[in-house]
Amino acid sequence: MIDFRSDTVTKPTDTMREAMLKAIVGDDVYEDDPTIKKLEKLAAKILHKEASLFIPSGTMGNQIAIMTHTNRGDEIIVGAHSHIKTYEVGAAAVLSGVSYHVVSEQRGALDVEEVRNGIRGEDIHFPKTSLICMENAHGSGVVASLDTMEAIFKIAQENNIKTHLDGARIFNAAVHLNVEPYKIAQYADSIMFCLSKGLSSPIGSLLVGTEAFIKRARKYRKMLGGGMRQVGVLGATGLISLNDMTKRLYIDHENAQYLAKQLSQYPQFEVNFNALDINMVFVKLNLNQKAFTEYMKKRNILLGGYKETYMRLACHNDITKDQIDTFLEEVRHYLKIHHASKD
Repeated sequence: MIDFRSDTVTKPTDTMREAMLKAIVGDDVYEDDPTIKKLEKLAAKILHKEASLFIPSGTMGNQIAIMTHTNRGDEIIVGAHSHIKTYEVGAAAVLSGVSYHVVSEQRGALDVEEVRNGIRGEDIHFPKTSLICMENAHGSGVVASLDTMEAIFKIAQENNIKTHLDGARIFNAAVHLNVEPYKIAQYADSIMFCLSKGLSSPIGSLLVGTEAFIKRARKYRKMLGGGMRQVGVLGATGLISLNDMTKRLYIDHENAQYLAKQLSQYPQFEVNFNALDINMVFVKLNLNQKAFTEYMKKRNILLGGYKETYMRLACHNDITKDQIDTFLEEVRHYLKIHHASKD
């Protein structure tokens, strides 16, 4: 199968499978899994923070961060289309007892003035604004500038508010901005990033911050059932993700650019070149999406919808340029069969 649905569908590399087999393990709840401790130390070092915590998923990481930074009844500032607000099942309200103050986004970045104006003053009627959540890279395929992140971080500091970065694809963002990842992380008190999005690990994310923050976060991880035992078998793949797989992400970006350029030659595919910062191509289909998707599936090509008539094609380690060409040939064949721009 050629699977364009997401960069979460990557399979562990042969090197990862071998590392899992040979991993030295312990009980991570007792904090004596040496492979996990090595991974956590490396993650903190890369982002220039004090400590980190291995967690099963990015969503859990974001929610643990919110639980750690806030108190029940607080309000957090989030983007209108952010993952935390849109795709995490309203967990912040359920788990942390906080409400959302939603601000608009400009190409994935929070509107700075809306953030400033959204901070609650001292009034008996108001909840306390205790956290601002940013996302970079954004799930819509765009990367926020460092200047915007810095402006929001300064606003937070001026108002004694913490900041959390949903950095699920922070390494993709770093590739696009041509900076080291810590340059992005410097504008957040805590950061979550995924090992299983584009970095080919089968499971896992990391939550990074101060030692005091991680100490509290570890307890919330246990509360949510995220305390794992001989998890060094996963930590071994995480080390490869950080040491090796981060260095090849530019290939996925180049493949996405190539795919976008080729698809844009056909009027049936309206490519959003304004959302092509990382490894994902967003396309509006001027044809029957269901029929097109089913046709491709029969030819061992998996596609996923995004919103309404849009489709997202994610390039990743398991998709080569030759496989992209195979898909493009099938596109030409499909269009030849149907002749018209719409089915």
